[in-house]
Amino acid sequence: MVIKTFVPDIAYIDPRSLKYDAGKSAKNYLEKLNVPVIESRKVLIEGNTSSENYAKAKKTIYITLNTQKKLRVCKPSADYQFALSSSCPGHCEYCYLQTTQGEKPFMKVFVNIDDILEVIQEHIKMNLPKITTFECGSITDPVALEYLTGNLKKCIDFFGNSNNGRLRVITKFNNIDSLLEANHNKHTKFRFSINAKYVINNFEHNTANYEERIEASKKIAHAGYPIGFIIAPIMIFENWKDEYKDLINKLKSQLKDYNDEITFELIQHRFTATAKELILTRFPNTKLDMNEESRQLKWGPYGKFKYVYPKDKSNEIKDYITDLIKSNFNNAVIEYFT
Repeated sequence: MVIKTFVPDIAYIDPRSLKYDAGKSAKNYLEKLNVPVIESRKVLIEGNTSSENYAKAKKTIYITLNTQKKLRVCKPSADYQFALSSSCPGHCEYCYLQTTQGEKPFMKVFVNIDDILEVIQEHIKMNLPKITTFECGSITDPVALEYLTGNLKKCIDFFGNSNNGRLRVITKFNNIDSLLEANHNKHTKFRFSINAKYVINNFEHNTANYEERIEASKKIAHAGYPIGFIIAPIMIFENWKDEYKDLINKLKSQLKDYNDEITFELIQHRFTATAKELILTRFPNTKLDMNEESRQLKWGPYGKFKYVYPKDKSNEIKDYITDLIKSNFNNAVIEYFT
């Protein structure tokens, strides 16, 4: 399995970050990679076009602090979400974060891990005696930049020792070896975002490929973590049924010795009018099917209409993928289809 480490073109570092061990080690690591490091409270990206700004931002890292004290609700995935970083090295053409992170979605990496864990502990205390669940992949891929700080492993160890806290991780990357020996105590659930080869190869640039993700999920499973898969976005394309069948068969062959529950979250492809305009600006040669005439409108939870597949196509996707999973996995739970 090839481990791809993302190396930025340039890194900015908030001087406050150098008070923290993770900040110092991140700076040293980047300098060893010959990445220019600029100490500044401001990130400067000056492209000539919107597309150039986007491309430059996707190669820029900002080492800084997370000062959030009140965590956002994260239903239905978890009770709350927190961030070890924001944005990610991936260039997924359909990503819903395209419209939320601005023209210059550079990556922030937060180094004050003890402060972050303290806030998490306060939210756990507020909810006692119930178990409180946390998602750390809502605005980022927490695995992609783990090599800089080791903070995800620290989080996993923290939750492993927590009686009332549970963590959920989601990733499209495969640099998970440092997490295999973590003291997870089955309190961290790993979910891999996976898809048909056509979708990964055409739309999920700068991420781990199909085989690498499945191999990483096998490693995580063998390390005893609870696991799951998000198949998203499910698309209709030529031979889509054969490719999704191959995907489920591959997962079955790699996880045949894993007897614990495996969850699946199924999400059909959707887009908004705003997202379509932005995607076509950033990826003018995209193969994404964003023909409004072949879709139907669905009112979204954040006050926007989304274009989704018509009801007959949506039901066909749901029934087909559900049947594939149930016929191949006795230990599968399909959490939802949307």
